[in-house]
Amino acid sequence: MQRVSIIIPCYNAVRTLARALDSCLAQAQAGQIIVVDDCSDDASREVAAYYALKDARVQLLRMPENGGPAKARNLAAQHAAFPVLAFLDADDEYLPNAVSDASSFLHANPLQPAVRLDVQYAGFPSEIYAFSDFEKLAATMSDTVTSSLVIRRAVFLALGGFPIDENFRQFGGEDSAMFQAIVEIYGCFRMVDRQRVRMHYHSASHVARYFYRGMGVLETPDHEKQAFREAAERFLQNARKSVWQGD
Repeated sequence: MQRVSIIIPCYNAVRTLARALDSCLAQAQAGQIIVVDDCSDDASREVAAYYALKDARVQLLRMPENGGPAKARNLAAQHAAFPVLAFLDADDEYLPNAVSDASSFLHANPLQPAVRLDVQYAGFPSEIYAFSDFEKLAATMSDTVTSSLVIRRAVFLALGGFPIDENFRQFGGEDSAMFQAIVEIYGCFRMVDRQRVRMHYHSASHVARYFYRGMGVLETPDHEKQAFREAAERFLQNARKSVWQGD
């Protein structure tokens, strides 16, 4: 099995970063854990620096200015030492053997560009779990959120990294655009035999809004839908050109 570079973008995540890092350090195939501090105002850098002192696998990078998670992830990918990348948000955590299982899958399936991990949604409001289409919405989100993605570094770079369009930074959805590009250009498999990533609820997250929109509680403004469609299409077209030129 190949070892993996885990990438964690971090902005004001002092309350959750240690939990995320502990879950990464417990992964046998974690060869490198890169925390990218996106100009946090809290003690996130100090937490990451403390873990770096404890374990040489943890490395801290600092963004020169606040640029959002997509730019932070892309910066870390340039510093990755291993041929497989895993992405984890600073408020999520891996469940046991998640990274090893993903690495084993990619090793056994050399033509697969990436793999998705199934997500456990923890602490979400009861009305979300009770919604009749919760399982369907949860499966779609597991295919999309960044914390479920394990991808070959060469493929990630060929796609151009995560899109950094300002529309995504304003409205979210860069992970969804990446999902669409991976699936349309390469295809992607999700491991559904068990859940391997735990996502914790917080009310301001894009995931929370996604569930409430799926339930009909929130409406997506038309201008936001249009902005996402245009940005996602631009990214897909650029990714196609990049991949084809690389071939």
